[in-house]
Amino acid sequence: MVGKFRLGLKGKMSLLLALLLVFIVTCLSVLVLSGIRENQRTMLEQSFTRQAEAANLRVREEYLTGSRIPPDQFMKQTGQRLAVDLGAQSGMAVTLYTADGSFAGTSLPFQPRADVQDALKITAQGQLAYITEGDQLLFLAPLYNAELRLGTVQFHASLAEQNAFYARIRQLFLLAGATVLGVGFLIGYVYVRRQVNVIDRLNRAASQIGQGDYLSAPSVVRKDELGELAQGIYEMSSSISTSVGALHEEKQKLLETVLRLRELEQQQKQFIGNISHELKTPLTSIIAYADLLTMYNDDPTLLDDAGSRIHVEAQRLYSLVEKALQLSAMDVYEFETQAEAVSLCPLLEEAVARLQGRADSFRVTIHTSLVEGEVWADPENVMHIMLNLLDNAIKYNRPGGQVHLLNYTAESADGAHRMIIEVADTGIGIPEEAVSRIFDPFYTVSRDRSRANGGTGLGLALVRNLTEKQGGMVQLVETGPDGSRLRVELLLHAFGTVKNKIYTK
Repeated sequence: MVGKFRLGLKGKMSLLLALLLVFIVTCLSVLVLSGIRENQRTMLEQSFTRQAEAANLRVREEYLTGSRIPPDQFMKQTGQRLAVDLGAQSGMAVTLYTADGSFAGTSLPFQPRADVQDALKITAQGQLAYITEGDQLLFLAPLYNAELRLGTVQFHASLAEQNAFYARIRQLFLLAGATVLGVGFLIGYVYVRRQVNVIDRLNRAASQIGQGDYLSAPSVVRKDELGELAQGIYEMSSSISTSVGALHEEKQKLLETVLRLRELEQQQKQFIGNISHELKTPLTSIIAYADLLTMYNDDPTLLDDAGSRIHVEAQRLYSLVEKALQLSAMDVYEFETQAEAVSLCPLLEEAVARLQGRADSFRVTIHTSLVEGEVWADPENVMHIMLNLLDNAIKYNRPGGQVHLLNYTAESADGAHRMIIEVADTGIGIPEEAVSRIFDPFYTVSRDRSRANGGTGLGLALVRNLTEKQGGMVQLVETGPDGSRLRVELLLHAFGTVKNKIYTK
């Protein structure tokens, strides 16, 4: 019984090497020969273009210096003489045609005329034309005097020398390619044979381990990938137990990830429930007052009161939707902050100026004690943080109360210099049981008071997200019956820029 022929690794690698060498030599030969052919064509086109420009100059000069007659008549009268002159000038056979394609003259009258009617139609459109017949090449170009077409010039050139050069180069590549292929295959075969012998030894070592006969030393000692493979086989038994432990650890991580996803899903459901509830409350008030407007449209006092109430609830609804969208976008998308060196004093003073009118309406006084310094943050985000903190301090304050805004530098536990911004108020404070939840979305200490002041429970959640995106942190550091104090920490851009000058109001 004749066994099936099996091509081993040595044969496969040798065959692959041979095919690779043939492919490389073939591609190299084709690319070089194509480059030579393209270079020949480019040089020939450039030569013909120069000759066509010189011929056009010579014919135009003859036309302008002679008597003004129609172009066809001019070409018929002077075509033969011009063809001879252009042939002597270019060193090639030249034939001239009139604008309508009629023969006008040639520098070699005994040379057979080729059929160039299709090419003349192309030159009549102002384009160049080529005709190749074996080793002969005809190049046709239009002749012009300004916008007036005078005729067509035809150059007759031989490609025999170029074709012969191309054939010699191709033969040289065939000979060189065969030599490179033979020598390269021989060297590659010897190298592949040595590598396959090493692989055979590694295969025997793996079979030995599979039979329970473990190795006392690596079967191959080399400083390459095969040597690393031999070392890996030698350490196989210990690697298996390590891999099992790693798989168990990955399983635990996967379980933790699943639990985290469930927590996020629960938070999402809670977020949707909260925002649905918060949206429903102002909408219910708006609908109720709208019904009153319909029922008692003849009561001016009721109309004014209902209109103002609807306006307040609509403003609260707008603020709620805007902040909810901002908070949701921050949780879903990773927005890039445009961090830069921000001079803090002018920014804090601008935030105070923006809310001064609101503070006056609540009969609250704002006091500032600011030091100069630069933080590395997004100025728009910092402004948003301060506006939210100051607005809360004003909104939830007592009539005649005060808000204190101050900043100073400090060194954190990690050794980084930070800018500390504190906002303190003289409000009623925050109950102890609510301290851990004030930064949660939609959480307010007093629902009734929050609605009375247009609160949505989203301001501090936005502050926390924006601060963390700046690489900082926000926390409630003090609260009680005499008010609350919140602290924001931001990274300093350069600690040396902080000066001792203090601005107070």
